[in-house]
This record gives sequence, structure tokens and C-alpha cells, in this order.
Amino acid sequence: MSKIAIIEDDPIINQMYRMKFEADGFEVQVADNGRDGVSLVQHMRPDIILLDIKMPEMDGDEALAVIRKHDWGKKPTVLVLTNLGEEEAPKNLRSLGIHSYIVKAELTPTQVVERVKQALAGQ
Repeated sequence: MSKIAIIEDDPIINQMYRMKFEADGFEVQVADNGRDGVSLVQHMRPDIILLDIKMPEMDGDEALAVIRKHDWGKKPTVLVLTNLGEEEAPKNLRSLGIHSYIVKAELTPTQVVERVKQALAGQ
């Protein structure tokens, strides 16, 4: 069973994606801000991270920079899941080793699950 960490500050979106991924057989844990997301990744050691950008306490790019500094943070595949257009995103995201950039409003949850499965197949 693949493990996925969802780091997203909107509780409705967290719940929606948690239910969708659990229904597809994933082990899911969520964090609602970047600081808690770093701790979640450290303890969970997920295969995939779905990461929002704009969050309280620590934005997604800052959290990912902290995660990637550690051995335990180098392995997870990261998919940025945000409503910011890619041109609005922090410029350092690509250098932090993200797999893909997904605008939430452009894909259904089912399509996001398919993207995650494709990313896992490519690991």
C-alpha cells in the first residue's frame, strides 16, 4: 500500500482527497500547514506528497526546502497541488525536485488520483 501525505490548509479539500485516496487503497495522513507537514513527512515517510503552496505558519515551498534537506525527505515524489498558476508559484519549486504542478481547479479528484498513480509507476 502506497503512503501519501497531503499538506493542505483547507479542511474540506483535505477531507475530499483523503477519502478519494483511501477509497483507491492508499494510506493517507494530512497536515493543515507547512510546519506540521514537515513533521508528518518525517514520521510517516510517505511515497508521495501532495503539497499546497499558500498555507499558514509555513508556505509549501518553505516546507519542501526543509524536507529536502534531510535524508528522509529526499525520496518522496512531490506533486504541487494549488490554485496558484504556475507563473505565480515560487521560483524555487523546480529546484526542490517536484514531479509535477497541478492546479486544483483544472482537475477532478479522480484525475489527481490518476496523476499520483502515474507518478508512482514512474518511481
